[in-house]
Amino acid sequence: MIATPSEVLASARARIGWRGTIGLAAQGLRDIADRQRLIRYLVRADMKRTHVDTAFGQLWWILDPLLQMAVYVILVTVIFQRKIPDYPLFLFAAILPWKWFSTTLSDASVSITNRNSLIRQIQFPKVVLPVASVTAGTVSFFIGLIALAMVYVFYLERLSLWVLLVPVIAAVQFMFTLALAIFLAAVNSFFRDVQNVMRHVLRLWFYLSPALWTLKGEHAFVSPTSWTRPFLNLNPFTHLFESYRDVTYNQTSPEWIGLLGVVALSIVLLVFALAIFKRVEPAFARIL
Repeated sequence: MIATPSEVLASARARIGWRGTIGLAAQGLRDIADRQRLIRYLVRADMKRTHVDTAFGQLWWILDPLLQMAVYVILVTVIFQRKIPDYPLFLFAAILPWKWFSTTLSDASVSITNRNSLIRQIQFPKVVLPVASVTAGTVSFFIGLIALAMVYVFYLERLSLWVLLVPVIAAVQFMFTLALAIFLAAVNSFFRDVQNVMRHVLRLWFYLSPALWTLKGEHAFVSPTSWTRPFLNLNPFTHLFESYRDVTYNQTSPEWIGLLGVVALSIVLLVFALAIFKRVEPAFARIL
């Protein structure tokens, strides 16, 4: 009798204890470390495949954030009439990281299901597939930083040495994204509705994060005494967006404490995601 996806996941949760979780997570990390050559190959393949049917290709990682920025600038400053100095740069500090996050999660969630024929034919650690998707998205993110340089041309007075810490903040976001990507890739292999639900979750997540608004200074959207403030601080992208904005717009250091909190959360999520992935990995060839 063939087990259903729900039964496979339930069995995986029931059989993983704490020691088993650590062991499976360690095995997943070894798979990633031992298959660096395969990951590089998959990253190159993903980079070639992305926007392959468009005229501008990877240049969309420069054009798309700029176009999104223009739309939100018109929405917030013209329609809602909120006045924030140098708002395009203020906004861009969140738009590019969010494009990286949302695009990467969307690609990684289907990284297993889109390669079902390969999985049936060849034995290899499947965890490299979502890892390659996240890595390819990270390369595209750094291409998109060219657009940030273009925005800075109009706001040179906002440029400071703190901007050199963007890769540090990006490394924290990479850890968080990788953990979610591995988990979603595993779950979406059993429940294909995940990718559809995720689009709506990501849209809501963006508006609940300080992308179009901020929690700091005189332009703070939520007062420090508001009852919603503690809940907003539980959002990892509160600290990521504000940190990006600190180093690119506010000319100051990022939120180190908040970033450390995101790192700690990412480590826990990554251990859990790798354990779940390795437990259900043998079932991929049967259900795809």
